[in-house]
Amino acid sequence: MLLARREDRLRALAAELDGEYEICDVGRREEVERVARAVMERHPQIQLLVNNAGIPGRAGFTAIDLEQLEQVLRVNYLGSVWCLRAFLPALEAAGRADIVNIVSVAGAVAFGPSGPYSASKHAQLAFSRAATGELRARGIHVHTVNPGFVETEGFPQKTVLRNAVLRRLVVGPEHVARHVIKAIERDRRETFVPRWYRLAAIAQALTPGLVARMSARSR
Repeated sequence: MLLARREDRLRALAAELDGEYEICDVGRREEVERVARAVMERHPQIQLLVNNAGIPGRAGFTAIDLEQLEQVLRVNYLGSVWCLRAFLPALEAAGRADIVNIVSVAGAVAFGPSGPYSASKHAQLAFSRAATGELRARGIHVHTVNPGFVETEGFPQKTVLRNAVLRRLVVGPEHVARHVIKAIERDRRETFVPRWYRLAAIAQALTPGLVARMSARSR
């Protein structure tokens, strides 16, 4: 079952996968609740929910349009919360279910030039960690995946990133997809893609001032 905003993309991919789709903007709670009801009428048990929707901010707090700031927070953070709440009855009905929250290294490292995006991912990371403990007793296993730079249509990293070193760190979505499958199979609660990005999170915790200075010069 595929959920996204653009029907042309959904229709083509659903046909390729022999699957189903529903048009849904996860940044709108009423749409999420409507779609969840429709899906659960056909599929009362859901064993896997992947929260992957995300949009960039591409500006700091002092420059970003305020409506764009709200949209970033709704899609990147609240969208995951609304989807979990809306599909929770079907996840519990499955007996054993998995949730994958695609967060970001930006959720563990504050990046000055894209502060609103980092803040939305910090919130999503805290939500995912809290849900991990809250839902385990209900038979729902939450997997937090923190990718680094990934080349996608919404995040054309090789074009946006001006730093040559950072551009060499960009991976493709297939890399992340394979990692997600392993995280579910091995029941990993929180991982980084590639895994050495965890060092950036440790550096943020131990030397936040140094990381702030480096991020200010990195674009």
